[in-house]
Amino acid sequence: MRFLLIVFLVFAGVYGHQCTWDDVERVVAVGDVHGDFNQFVSILQGAELVDSDLNWIGGETHLVQTGDILDRGPDSKAAMDLIMTLEQQALLQGGYVHFLLGNHELMLMKTDLRYVHEGEILSHGGIKEMVRAMRPDGEYGSWLAGHNAAIRINSALFVHAGISEDFSSIPFDSINEMVRDEIARGWAEPSGVLAGTGPVWFRGLAVDTGCVIEQALEEALEVNGADFIVIGHTVTIEGITTRFDGRVVMIDTGMSECYGGTAQYLVLDQDGYEIHFP
Repeated sequence: MRFLLIVFLVFAGVYGHQCTWDDVERVVAVGDVHGDFNQFVSILQGAELVDSDLNWIGGETHLVQTGDILDRGPDSKAAMDLIMTLEQQALLQGGYVHFLLGNHELMLMKTDLRYVHEGEILSHGGIKEMVRAMRPDGEYGSWLAGHNAAIRINSALFVHAGISEDFSSIPFDSINEMVRDEIARGWAEPSGVLAGTGPVWFRGLAVDTGCVIEQALEEALEVNGADFIVIGHTVTIEGITTRFDGRVVMIDTGMSECYGGTAQYLVLDQDGYEIHFP
C-alpha cells in the first residue's frame, strides 16, 4: 500500500510542487550530464547512491541533478530513464531525487534541435519520435514539465543557471509556478522567467562582478532563507569552483565527453559542503 501511494504521488506531481526541504542529513549534487550516461553512473556509484545494477542504495540521501541531462551527448534518454527509476526507488527508502530543469530541457521541449546528438535521435527511434516524446505533452516532455527549476535544501539553493536581479526578490516557489504556467501555456505571453535573465539561462553569478550581481545574490539568499547557491550551466573544466566568498558554487565541470572535463560532485550536510571525485 505504501509503495502504491508513493507511486501515485509521484505521477500526480505532488512532490514536484514542493521546493524546500529542511533537516536533510546528506545531499549529493551533480552538474550538467549532457548525454554522458557512463560519467553520470560513475558519480552515482562513487557517491554510493546506486549499486552495480543501478538500483538506489542511498537511503535517505537527497540527490540533486541541476539540469541539462540532454543534448551534446548520445545517451540522454538512458539518463532520463535512470532518473525516473531512481525517483521512485529513493522515496521508498526515505530519500529523494531532485531533477531540475535546465535550458536544454526547455529547448528540446520547444523543438529547438540545435545541440541534439545523433545518438539521442537514434535512441528514440528517429527524429519524429524524439520530437513527439519531448513535447510538453509527450512521454518525456510531460515528465520534464512536472519538475522544479529551483529548490532549497537546508541552507543551500539549487538552480540550473543562476538568479538575476530580475528575479532575486521572488521566492523560489513562485518562480517554479511561473515556469510551470509558461510551459502549460505553450510559451504564450512570456513572463521572462524562461528568457536570458531567467533561472535556466542567466550566467551572471558565474561570470559577472560588481555590486549589482552581488546585491542580487544577497537578496535571493535572504528571500529564500539560504546561505549559498549551487549552480550548473557554466562550464568550469578545472573542476568545481566557488565565487563570492563561497556563496556561489559552480558544479558544471564539463563531465560530458563533448567537453572533456572532470567528473566531480558535491556532498552537502547541515554544516557545509565538500568536493568529491567518483
